[in-house]
Amino acid sequence: MDMASKKKTSKPAAAAPVTAERAARLYRLLCLLARKPRGRDALADALSLAIRGFYRDLEALKVANIDVELRDGTYHLVGKFAQAVARLPFPDPGLTLGEATQLARGRSGAHRKLKKQVDQITKK
Repeated sequence: MDMASKKKTSKPAAAAPVTAERAARLYRLLCLLARKPRGRDALADALSLAIRGFYRDLEALKVANIDVELRDGTYHLVGKFAQAVARLPFPDPGLTLGEATQLARGRSGAHRKLKKQVDQITKK
């Protein structure tokens, strides 16, 4: 294997798909952490989660490149709230191909991303 094939790409991994319920809970978790650091039990209680579910949500944040640190028994959001929210995974909106094509006509990065997906589907 040559050195070029061992090189890692710098593009972050895409966040795993989420349900609308989980996306809302992850958002609430970020809101809680943005207000003040909290312990595991307080966060799990506020989100109506069992401990296992809490750790799964922490892992979902990690996969989305949102840093949460445990310091002195409390969890801290690392970085700015707005940047973390911008990285949260979004549930599948259930668009038709026509709707996605219509939305892909803009010029922003999000439009280009959607257009690339539409083009992959419609390539001949």
